[in-house]
Amino acid sequence: MKRTALLLSAALMTTPLTACGIGGPEIVVYNAQHEQLLEELAPKFEDETGIDVELRNGKDLELASQLIAEGEESPADVFLTENSPAMSAVERAGLLAPLPASVTDPIPPQYRPASGLWTGFVARSTVLVYNTDLVDPAELPASLLDLASPEWEGRISFSPTGADFQAIVAAVLQLEGEEATRAWLEGIKANGTVYDGNNVVLESVNAGESEVGIIYHYYWYRDQEESGEVSDNSELYFFGNQDPGAFVSVSGAGMLASSEKKADAQKFLEFLTDELGQQGLADSYALEYPLNPAVSLEPPVKPFADLQPPPVDVTSLDSEKVVDLMTEVGFL
Repeated sequence: MKRTALLLSAALMTTPLTACGIGGPEIVVYNAQHEQLLEELAPKFEDETGIDVELRNGKDLELASQLIAEGEESPADVFLTENSPAMSAVERAGLLAPLPASVTDPIPPQYRPASGLWTGFVARSTVLVYNTDLVDPAELPASLLDLASPEWEGRISFSPTGADFQAIVAAVLQLEGEEATRAWLEGIKANGTVYDGNNVVLESVNAGESEVGIIYHYYWYRDQEESGEVSDNSELYFFGNQDPGAFVSVSGAGMLASSEKKADAQKFLEFLTDELGQQGLADSYALEYPLNPAVSLEPPVKPFADLQPPPVDVTSLDSEKVVDLMTEVGFL
């Protein structure tokens, strides 16, 4: 109850960003995806449609809690998440409107709920980043779960307080069950070093402070593209064979049932999933995976088709149980 109250309090203090454009009809987007990405994409949509976009940026669970607190009085027309558990929480609260096939059909069914109440539009792959001076690739584990074993004591790092890591834990929970997830969390807590943020995990591995780190793929690829300053002493290791460590986390997009601008909100969501918006995403700084199969990232990013993610139901990732487990273990 205390955690929920604090979360709601923080969420209600989320401050709006000014609209990206001026002069036309406007939609309000509660955005928990990366702010810079939407600041690149929104102007493309505005130029295409004449509809202005006001971005109100925050974190996944903060904005989900804010929407639930606001209910039908919310000014939001669209909700975007970085990971899917926050979107599922808003769906369970009954706050989303059904999306038309024009929005959902471009996205493969495994990356959107059968309910049609929201859709994935971009994804990121779980990976290990490892220091090439300290780790022989032959040593790397076959499974993410192996990092809880004693041989990895003092060698791993991760950022447990963020939505990224919590989504990975939610996937482990769905795939392996509660007891196995608790044991894994206890094992990596005993073995690992906690950092605040995936970029800091990447830096720690590159500097040799940690041998391996659990992150998403794009942190490493972005740094490689920009300078290599915090990635040149490291490489990425992609798990395979549908291991929990190959989990692909989906960013969600939904339309609020309370929106009075559903036609314009629908156009924005169509843009996010059609080839124009997905190509804009692929061309952006983000280096996250477009989910429309007609669009792909350029090399050297590992092709999305070559990933071997486990079969995860994106609508059933249980963020509340994850928070409970991680609190019980002592991460939160």
